[in-house]
Amino acid sequence: MTKKFNIKKNISTLFLFLMLTSCASPKVVNIIGPNDNSMSCEELSSEISKANKYFDEAQKQKKTNTPHNIGAILFFYPGWGVTRHNVEEASKAATARAEHLNKLKEKKNCI
Repeated sequence: MTKKFNIKKNISTLFLFLMLTSCASPKVVNIIGPNDNSMSCEELSSEISKANKYFDEAQKQKKTNTPHNIGAILFFYPGWGVTRHNVEEASKAATARAEHLNKLKEKKNCI
């Protein structure tokens, strides 16, 4: 009886862990990088493109018509809430990163 209980407990714990970790988690970028000031104009432009890509990826995860989000809404509603929060955080960080890099480009008189 104790062995059965332990197996059920382990399966329940594993299921809960999988549910919590299966939430979409878009990449939240650092707004200011350690080498930002030493970058060339081309490197800054490249980094701005990356930040914009991260923003777009986060926005894709926001849509409710994706299979992942439909599953989260149906089976684990709090997971969908966590995903939406992560998307907002990632979107804000990507936007702030692009703005920071654009300011650096202006300081360096990049065209």
